[in-house]
Amino acid sequence: MPTLNWLTRDTDIHAAAHVPYRLLEEVPDLSIGDPDAGNILIQGDNLEALKALLPFYAGQVKCIYIDPPYNTHSAFEHYDDNLEHSKWLATIWPRLELLREMLAGDGSLWVSLDDTQAHYLKVVGDEIFGRKNFILDIAWQKRDGPPNDRKIGMGHEHILVWAKYREGDSKQTVAEKTFGLMPRTEKANAQYDIFKESDGPDPRGPFRKIDSTSNAKGGRNVEHLIQCVILIQERMFILGKGEIGYTIKSIWKTFKRMDVFTGE
Repeated sequence: MPTLNWLTRDTDIHAAAHVPYRLLEEVPDLSIGDPDAGNILIQGDNLEALKALLPFYAGQVKCIYIDPPYNTHSAFEHYDDNLEHSKWLATIWPRLELLREMLAGDGSLWVSLDDTQAHYLKVVGDEIFGRKNFILDIAWQKRDGPPNDRKIGMGHEHILVWAKYREGDSKQTVAEKTFGLMPRTEKANAQYDIFKESDGPDPRGPFRKIDSTSNAKGGRNVEHLIQCVILIQERMFILGKGEIGYTIKSIWKTFKRMDVFTGE
């Protein structure tokens, strides 16, 4: 697996072990609510705070979300967002190590970043969590178009997600198997139907007909969509340019099955 090197790496990858354990001091005047609820708000260096929490919460946290400095050269009152690149890596490594220790076996880490550091974080995160435990990079759309001073610009940011474990060759990490899904609504179910086909209804049940562009939202039988696009491209290649007078969208509306395209 590839690794990322920077000037102080040999020191930084051992930094978490040298952070001292500190005692957390309660401030009653700033407290509110049920003292037995287990909620804690900590003011201080987050690396030291993580180390202080470790004896109490190691291996118990189900979900962690962090929003580290994007390092976009912006000015903020409470933290430096203009770190030299190697210093940013030196800052993030020990925190990721301690966060991993916090996670339960079915826990997951979610990290928000933009293009400035997301791709470097992916490599570092894979080394700490294991590449097989990376779940996905979620694209969060933050604007509909580029900024006014750019002809092209970032329209989205990243949310990178790692699990703590994956069992054997399972397609899903342990965390994914426990993710809660929102219950399906009647409106969502109404989009699916059993369509009349020449060889009978699809044995896999109702499905939703959608176009084959990137706007497609998917459905229960998404594999149909992938097969159709590939097959259409193959036929266009065989027949030559201009011999098919349909758009992919109109073909999808007309046909569903692979055997229709191949003539089998």
